[in-house]
Amino acid sequence: MKTTLSTSDIAHALKSDENAAWTWNGARALAEYLEEYEEETGEEMELDVVAIRCDFSEYSSLDDWAREYFSASIWEEELDIESDDDDDAVADKIREYIQDHGTVIEFDGGIIVSSF
Repeated sequence: MKTTLSTSDIAHALKSDENAAWTWNGARALAEYLEEYEEETGEEMELDVVAIRCDFSEYSSLDDWAREYFSASIWEEELDIESDDDDDAVADKIREYIQDHGTVIEFDGGIIVSSF
């Protein structure tokens, strides 16, 4: 027996997980990502909010992710950020690093990054 969930159903289930801190925009973006992944692979997924919470984290920005992932003193060095890099160049370097190691889901109001 199976129940097919809508994007809103998935987002609501993610948001209802009391041990996660998804924003509504984040939960919706993650739900859309999971649906796209399911369509691309042709593989049906079971909604496991605990596993999803362990596999993905939400951040308010790429910069916030970098500061949390790396120690505060070395994140710019690790990402090869130069003093003359503008905000877009810094964001591109952070995005590229994440994409080289995992998944980044960008949405209005933040990002979601897969664990790696």
